[in-house]
Amino acid sequence: MKIGYRTIKTAIGAPISMSLAQLFGVTHVASAGILTILCIQPSRKRSVLSAWDRFAACMLAIVFSYVFFETIGYNTIAIGLMLLLFIPVTVHFNINQGLVTSIVIILNIFVSQTVSLHFIVEQVLIIVVGVGVGLLLNLYMPNLERRLRVLQIRLENNFKIILHEIALYIRDNDIEWDQEELIECEKILERAGELGELDKENHLWRENHPYAEYFHMRERQFVLLQSMLPLVSALPKQAEISEKIASFFERLSLSVHPGNTADLFLAELAEIKKSFHQEGLPTTQDEFETRANLFRLLHEIEEYLILKSKFKQSDLDKVRFKKRTGG
Repeated sequence: MKIGYRTIKTAIGAPISMSLAQLFGVTHVASAGILTILCIQPSRKRSVLSAWDRFAACMLAIVFSYVFFETIGYNTIAIGLMLLLFIPVTVHFNINQGLVTSIVIILNIFVSQTVSLHFIVEQVLIIVVGVGVGLLLNLYMPNLERRLRVLQIRLENNFKIILHEIALYIRDNDIEWDQEELIECEKILERAGELGELDKENHLWRENHPYAEYFHMRERQFVLLQSMLPLVSALPKQAEISEKIASFFERLSLSVHPGNTADLFLAELAEIKKSFHQEGLPTTQDEFETRANLFRLLHEIEEYLILKSKFKQSDLDKVRFKKRTGG
């Protein structure tokens, strides 16, 4: 059984906030622990936004409680009427994330049957302690670099296999590939996107987010790879231009990594395109369609390489990617 860091924070934060509330001599010390539990968030950005929403909603709840309970009385009808108005107000001011937290304060006031100045001060202390402890605990976030690095390696290995299988199909018409790597790439990119967003939210003042940008680039490349697959099946077999493209894909498959020498492959691709244009014009419908598919394939490969060429290697160096040569 694996215990996550949010569980650990909850286990540490709840008793700390309750102890602090008890130290201040307030009643309903358990409420401070509940507020801390509700404030534990998966990223620093969400924690800061959540803390403000919960604090504002709780303060607003005190005002509403005073008006409704003192006017209508401390009964369930007052609670129902209050929530009927209170919830839309929190939505209007975009602090509805603090709704559950604020209801804790409302129920505290309801149970105590008073909205005296002393009790209000106690509730404010509970809010400050509960939300504050949760915010402080959320300042620590685990480093996601290692997990992103693992996803990067897995994704690049799958890219290598896909490119190699394309080369085999062009050269030998090999159709035994089950395309499992395509499914895995989709899963990796989805997970990497989630972790990349968390990493961005954990670095509030960082302008560049190399891993998030890297996986975004790979995601766009993956779309191009998928569009290449139906095109390679239309290439002529045993043609000189097809062999050149197969060899090109084979070399490209050996050069998938964080490094950036895509310009070398773009130069080689330019030579292949030059050879393509030097061939005679198609004379039949089949030849014309084959030529059109070949032209589209070359265009997709070029777009694939341009994406990598535009990617900043200097950003990768900041997060200690290993420098290797290749495309």
